[in-house]
Amino acid sequence: MDNDQRMPMSRRTALRLGLAGLASAGFAAGQGTAFADTLADVKKRGELVVATEMQFPPFDISDNGVYKGVDRELIDAVAKELGVKVSYLDLPWTSVLPGLEAKKFDLVIAPVTITKERMKHYAFSVPIAEATAALMKRAGDKSIAKPEDIAGKTVGGQKGTAQLAQLKEFAAKLGKPVEVKEYVDNNQSYADLAAGRIDASVNSLPNLAYAAAQRPDAFAVVTPPFGQPTYFSWVARLDDKTLMDAVNAAIVKLDGDGTMAKIQKNWFGQSMALPTTVPEPAI
Repeated sequence: MDNDQRMPMSRRTALRLGLAGLASAGFAAGQGTAFADTLADVKKRGELVVATEMQFPPFDISDNGVYKGVDRELIDAVAKELGVKVSYLDLPWTSVLPGLEAKKFDLVIAPVTITKERMKHYAFSVPIAEATAALMKRAGDKSIAKPEDIAGKTVGGQKGTAQLAQLKEFAAKLGKPVEVKEYVDNNQSYADLAAGRIDASVNSLPNLAYAAAQRPDAFAVVTPPFGQPTYFSWVARLDDKTLMDAVNAAIVKLDGDGTMAKIQKNWFGQSMALPTTVPEPAI
């Protein structure tokens, strides 16, 4: 979020040249010297199979069985640029990354926080949104005015997320112990917060801002965020560089033609400037 120019020409040009190079190399499986990888398979079958957890608004939402959200709109636009259709899989968050490693699908579009440890195992796309960890409280709760006020209280979050990990690190530095409750998904955490069973919920700032905007009578975001500045990206397997290069080229193009900003405004209420390369992780 430190760039005034969202799309340096050198980056855009490089990605376009990279995508053109992939095309010139040939994707058909029968071409002897051409690489055989996931991108080639996707092109051959005309389908990109993606996985996410559809319980992560506003990024992924299952609305009476209809898939909606930031990721749905963005991946549809990316797939159009690649000339393929998309098949969507709805999986629990804890199954998404293991499923990718097991090659059960091509790409993870569940927003994944870029971390130092994850970069050892996965290929990340350019960021699709901010992911800085923050807290949400019940509306009208005057006992929590800043993040440090969770000392001695109970906070819930989704198991296995970078935001929950940051919460634990943050809580360990406070004067009183914080009871951390782990949930299968964030909706369960929000339900317990609304019911008074926990005192706060942790998630990324965009997720919490969306939840609070949907239910201002029930929730309020605690500001400022307590986490290190971080970002959400999509991920592929480390050896699927050509697929990620093509996805990145498409994202940059969509950023340039205004499609990305339109999607952001639709779901976040505003657009956000993001790094145009994969940033070094802060966590």
